[in-house]
Amino acid sequence: MASVKTSCAGRYACVNLTNFSTIEFRIFRGTLKYNTLIDTLESVEELCSAAISCSDEEMSELMWTEFVTRLSPQRHLELIEYLKERRLYVNEPLSAVEEV
Repeated sequence: MASVKTSCAGRYACVNLTNFSTIEFRIFRGTLKYNTLIDTLESVEELCSAAISCSDEEMSELMWTEFVTRLSPQRHLELIEYLKERRLYVNEPLSAVEEV
């Protein structure tokens, strides 16, 4: 039986495709915070949605600002708030005042 050559990272790649029926994302840090967990799930949901709806070329050319504009405030409220807190959501100004 011939062996199948996989990438050198194997199951430790950012996106693990070595399992038959699952895709594992290894791009997030572990957390015990509920809000961070929800944000992570919403991120993965939108990444999968983009991967399904975009061609390979569109996906490889997708910029962060374009990805963020795909987020819906009705479906991704937690994620949008998380990104705003970290200044990663540039579509709207922050509502909080920060100290200098």
